[in-house]
Amino acid sequence: MKKTIFFAAMLSMGLFAGAQNYKDIANYLLLKQYIPAKTELDKNMTKEKFTAKADAWILKTAIYAALSTDSGFMKTYPQAAQLLPEAEAAWAKYKSMDGPNYPLLKDLVYKEAPVDLYTALFNKAYKEYQASTFEPAFTTFRKVAELSDILTANKLLNSPVDTTVLILTAYTGETSGHKDEAAIYYQKLADARVAGNGNEFIYRFLVLHAFEKNDMASFDKYKALGKELYPSSEYFTYDKTDFAVGLSNGFETKLKSMEEVLAKDPNDYKANVTLAQLVYDTLHPKEGTPFADANGAMEGKLISSLTKAAAAKPDDELVWLVMGDHFIDKADKINDARAAHVQDMKTRTKPGTQPSKADIAKRDELDKAYADAFDKAREPYEKAAAIMAAKADKLTGSQKQQYRKVAGYLGDIYTYKKAQAKAPADQAKFTADAKKWNDLYDTLR
Repeated sequence: MKKTIFFAAMLSMGLFAGAQNYKDIANYLLLKQYIPAKTELDKNMTKEKFTAKADAWILKTAIYAALSTDSGFMKTYPQAAQLLPEAEAAWAKYKSMDGPNYPLLKDLVYKEAPVDLYTALFNKAYKEYQASTFEPAFTTFRKVAELSDILTANKLLNSPVDTTVLILTAYTGETSGHKDEAAIYYQKLADARVAGNGNEFIYRFLVLHAFEKNDMASFDKYKALGKELYPSSEYFTYDKTDFAVGLSNGFETKLKSMEEVLAKDPNDYKANVTLAQLVYDTLHPKEGTPFADANGAMEGKLISSLTKAAAAKPDDELVWLVMGDHFIDKADKINDARAAHVQDMKTRTKPGTQPSKADIAKRDELDKAYADAFDKAREPYEKAAAIMAAKADKLTGSQKQQYRKVAGYLGDIYTYKKAQAKAPADQAKFTADAKKWNDLYDTLR
């Protein structure tokens, strides 16, 4: 019985001694006597019982982090450069033993550990940022941001949002090419509605990043928030179509961006008109070589987009004008090819002989292609004319010119159809149609 009592007493003394060691070191720390605190800590860190409790590691975090910011100590201590990495390692060990709620942080002394580590890491990260070494700065600022979350959760920071740390973490992440991770920190700022002069870039980044990631829900969310907080900024008035065209380089990239926008909203008027204009300018460039639309795929996209745009705005003649112009331009190109073929055929055919069957077949093919393209301009032009006729007294000067152009083309189309018609009834009908449009053309001078 005496042995049992003796053993229990010895165990109690050992535990008390261990607890006393924590208390002695904590007292040094409380008085900010970091050097004797480190001496006492290092002596005890070799003892298994001492390091078995989270107290040992949070003490080491606080002492080593504080000394890493002491310029005098850093100059004299041989392994000073290792203080901060060791403080980080000690903090990781502490978290594994006392997490996730960190009850020791309620202690007056122990709560200084994450604060001191936060300060030391922030100083390191800011020096890296000032040196424009953004990759290591981002790595360090991420650690600061993580500590900031813990400090905020435990009410060790006065502000609910650590704005400076979040901005610097996001900025160094963005600048070093980690845009997806930078977005996480920018989102925290935006969701907290951080505003004021100089912070508009937060919302600009999020709008652009969301568009590039094809995340239209976030695009709309942060564009609306940016417009609310910065109502005078033009940036937040741009829509998906503006971003798709403005941010893309080259026809194929622009086309893909526009198709991604339309995949979300197939009937968007502006997006359909923009895509149609993009394709039209590629098929009929003012300069350079037209796009070789051998299988008609681009023409199909053009007609589809214009048809959807017309359905979205039935009273807008623009889409029908563009469609008619496309077929007129196409007919003109075919007519040029037809004239060139006829001239080439004459040059190669000896006087008194007939052109080859292949030459005749190609001529007939071009004649048919020309007639088809010319006739396909008829329906969209007639629809445009009907819309303009309904608002004839409200047309602007340029609209009147377009109306006259349409009447002139329709007169030409029906004149050509009359010349190609064989049945008397068709000839009579096309003659009347041609007269109708030619008379309108004359009245619109």
